[in-house]
Amino acid sequence: MATQDFLVELGTEELPPKALKPLSDAFTQGIAKGLEEAGIEFGRLEAFAAPRRLAVRIRDLADAQPDKPVEKRGPAVKAAFDDAGNPTRALTGFATSLGVTPDALDTLETDKGAWVVYRTVEQGRATEDLMPELVEKSLAALPIPKRMRWGAHRTEFVRPVHWVVMLFGNKVIDAEIMGLTTGNQTRGHRFHSPKTLIIPTPSDYEVVLKQEGYVIADFAERRDMIRAGVAQLAKNEAGGTAVIDDDLLDEVTALNEWPVPLMGRFEERFLEVPAEALVSSMEEHQKYFHVVDGDGRIMPLFITVANIESKDPAQVIEGNEKVIRPRLSDAAFFYETDRKTRLEERIDQLKPIVFQEKLGSIYDKSVRVAALARKIAEAIGGDPAKAERAAMLAKTDLVTEMVLEFTDLQGIMGQYYAINDGEAEDVAKALNEQYMPRHAGDDLPTTLTGCAVALADRLDSLVGLFGINQPPSGTRDPFALRRASLGVLRIIIERELPLDLQTCCEWAEDNFTVLTEGNTAASVVDYMLERFRAHYEEQGIRAEVYLAVHARRPTRPLDFDRRIKAVESFRQLPEAEALAAANKRVSNILTKQGGDAVGESVDVSLLQDATEKALAEQIDQQADTVVPLFEQGDYASALRSLASLRETVDNFFDEVMVMADDEAIRNNRLALLNRLRNLFLRVADISLLPSNS
Repeated sequence: MATQDFLVELGTEELPPKALKPLSDAFTQGIAKGLEEAGIEFGRLEAFAAPRRLAVRIRDLADAQPDKPVEKRGPAVKAAFDDAGNPTRALTGFATSLGVTPDALDTLETDKGAWVVYRTVEQGRATEDLMPELVEKSLAALPIPKRMRWGAHRTEFVRPVHWVVMLFGNKVIDAEIMGLTTGNQTRGHRFHSPKTLIIPTPSDYEVVLKQEGYVIADFAERRDMIRAGVAQLAKNEAGGTAVIDDDLLDEVTALNEWPVPLMGRFEERFLEVPAEALVSSMEEHQKYFHVVDGDGRIMPLFITVANIESKDPAQVIEGNEKVIRPRLSDAAFFYETDRKTRLEERIDQLKPIVFQEKLGSIYDKSVRVAALARKIAEAIGGDPAKAERAAMLAKTDLVTEMVLEFTDLQGIMGQYYAINDGEAEDVAKALNEQYMPRHAGDDLPTTLTGCAVALADRLDSLVGLFGINQPPSGTRDPFALRRASLGVLRIIIERELPLDLQTCCEWAEDNFTVLTEGNTAASVVDYMLERFRAHYEEQGIRAEVYLAVHARRPTRPLDFDRRIKAVESFRQLPEAEALAAANKRVSNILTKQGGDAVGESVDVSLLQDATEKALAEQIDQQADTVVPLFEQGDYASALRSLASLRETVDNFFDEVMVMADDEAIRNNRLALLNRLRNLFLRVADISLLPSNS
């Protein structure tokens, strides 16, 4: 089958920069999916995305769908012909519906009898006919929350569409897309090349745009150019290092078709403002990259990326310097103004700010969090008074001018203002650390005061919202309780804090008077323990390991984690599968005999068989060895020791009849098995692990 390259380009007004890459990916994936569903063979897909265009090139696209054999079953042969062998109405009706005569039909023999069938070959549709449909379908499925109309068109898209290129080889596929007739004409850079350009073939696409149109159509190529250009400029012009945030880089890449990095300066007096505020002003509002010196200190420089190769770059730089100056002046003014009022004087300003209608104001939450943080700090060896103080001040920076203007600085500015007020160092740090970790993989609080406040804040939200029956549901999680849960678990585990979730949630519950749900603490603990599943799946730990530990419901996260690591290590041992199978068998036997009703007191005088005596002796020896290990939390060593029971356990099941006729002997053997199982249950229910039975 012959193949050619295919190209489709949608030319638009400037697309939303944060949406450009997702739109390009979705457009490409949608076309790929359409081709796969249509059964058309194709080679490599190449996506192009720039501010005024979305394009996809398909290498080695087959010129048609493959022919497809078709078989349609009609009536049974017995019903298709009468006694004289003539076609019945059932047969003629079937043939007529297919547009053929009865003699064009075959028969099919099956184990259920013979049937009349129609066999033919359905010729594949030409790619030229199919591609407009596939492109339209992919465009319709793009993730666009709000589409717009323009002019007199009824067509809707994220931005007005002005041209559409659609080529198969050197031939234009004649179609109407987005209300426009397709062609081979694109447009260059809005200022450098505001003219029509001809694309002769798909292979020429990015070459024509770059050489004639001042457009670098490949998103990744532009991104790499910007990264290298910005880094080089910072090094060559200032001897510094440009700090290049990936999200900002993507956004700047989406704003430029012909990127030209330029360096500007601002007055050194602005360096008295916290660096985070300067960076926020430059990145969030102006899309500038900041520069740091060898010690990581911010320099009075910025790098902007212009979408034009100016004949007078100094004028472009001057214009950007004029724009950033009032932004930085505002930040300096806010910082100076905010420091005139102590944070503790702002506590009452939190009273009118609602946290949640039923749970009260931010002030009410602060009071609860302060009480809880005090208890947590005491439990982890921190300073309860400092934790309580930090929690009461934690949200006060929300009413400062700086945070009202730059919301991403909450916590960060709190720390600066607390230092200015003369608060203790770890109290000041805790005002920032309360939000840690802000996202997956983020840093954790470094101080015990910070840990106490961060945990108390999250647990207060969890218990309060569960207590008024507003837990997360489906994709709805307005208070980010899933993230809060993972944050609690990470802090406790990675900082190795000796905290019990049940106890902490009960402490939090005691601070509320409005909760309507019964047993809220237990519900929150169950919810948080369930978050462990995804946490460990991301680490490559199988669900069965999580379920084995979860079955014991250990409520201390650090203990839960140690059990998980121990069971995962045990699972790798050669004895693990056999012991898991044995535990499963023991569990089934004991369940049938009443489960909890079976004791574990073994009467040595009733042991008859040498094999059961050997098992009883080894269980005694193991109990002496592993019980102290359990008490120390050394589950890994305990399970490794218990693994030595495998051969004796196997021999027991091979040679001993557990359900003996003599009731006393039977009950004694059940108690022996119960004692065996309870040793493993001190860690996890390993009967839930994969076994060889």
